[in-house]
Amino acid sequence: MGVSLQDINRTVSGEIHLADVNLEFESGSRNVILGRTLAGKTSLLRIMAGLDRPTKGRILIDGRDVTGVSVRKRSVAMVYQLFINYPSLTVYQNIASPLKTSGIPKSEIDRKVRDIAGMLRIDDLLDRLPAELSGGQQQRTAIARAMVKNAELLLMDEPLVNLDYKLREELRVELQDIFSRRQAIVVYTTTEPTEALLLGGNITVLDEGRILQSGTTQAVYRNPATVKVAEVFSDPPINFLGGRIQKRTAVFGQDIRVPLEGDMRNLPDGDYTFGIRSNHFFLSKNGPTDAQIQAQVELAEINGSETFIHFHHAGDRLVAQEDGIHPYRIGSAVTLYVSPGCLFVFDPEDNLVAAPSVDRIHAKAV
Repeated sequence: MGVSLQDINRTVSGEIHLADVNLEFESGSRNVILGRTLAGKTSLLRIMAGLDRPTKGRILIDGRDVTGVSVRKRSVAMVYQLFINYPSLTVYQNIASPLKTSGIPKSEIDRKVRDIAGMLRIDDLLDRLPAELSGGQQQRTAIARAMVKNAELLLMDEPLVNLDYKLREELRVELQDIFSRRQAIVVYTTTEPTEALLLGGNITVLDEGRILQSGTTQAVYRNPATVKVAEVFSDPPINFLGGRIQKRTAVFGQDIRVPLEGDMRNLPDGDYTFGIRSNHFFLSKNGPTDAQIQAQVELAEINGSETFIHFHHAGDRLVAQEDGIHPYRIGSAVTLYVSPGCLFVFDPEDNLVAAPSVDRIHAKAV
């Protein structure tokens, strides 16, 4: 099965929700739509499901135009942000509900329900009502109901956003395993760059209804085409510093000078924007060409086994991300280092002209 979105536009009351969206999804592929709130992610899924029609454009499935075809006539399942379960039905009955109108024998329905319930670790809850479940168990039930009919297109609209941190971590891992066992096209929306990296596969970065960049997830993460893509696909936010290249040296932040390496040495002199991801600042020197930054701590934010160090330097507010616990006092001095191989370089039109040569992706993303 293949799904093709061709020149999709969606306008509601004069407001543009989607503009000139062109995407291709292959059978068995895992696809993430990453964008901030109101980027158009839900609008895109609803059009793919057949719940809404585009103002302009076509949707093709295996070459057949299904733009006006009802959701009931498509092999599609959708999981929403909220736990949508039938309150008067047991977990078993909720999961079985999409199969009851399909003419499948009861024995086959029972097998499918118990298989998917076991896969999502709710097989011991089949006799309970939704009100008797935790939030995580309710969302597992909703996911099981969507997946039990083995639809060719599985749409997941930020399905873990309302769960606590521990449950999100557990379900992300489980979903990757479940997706790998199926040939369905999975389209998964999220606002979280870390979640996008964990899910892998392909990614489309969406902003204000427009596609900024598409490709494999790690390729887009390592080579964001523009400043905007780098902003959307970085958490904590990427650090940007205006500066210039002068005689094969990057000069920014008033007194930070970084000798350029590799292909960056061929960049012409001029003004640029330099991007540094928070996990590309270091607390110790790694190489002879590392630039040293003397800064003052504004906040040390400990998050599990990591510390986000918010600091300022020459009027710029920046954030560094380090493994381990580093309990810095507010106002204390800190020395940070940045390597030439860690710089993103964007031209005056905000287009990427050079990307880091280092290969340091956040540990949780691999």
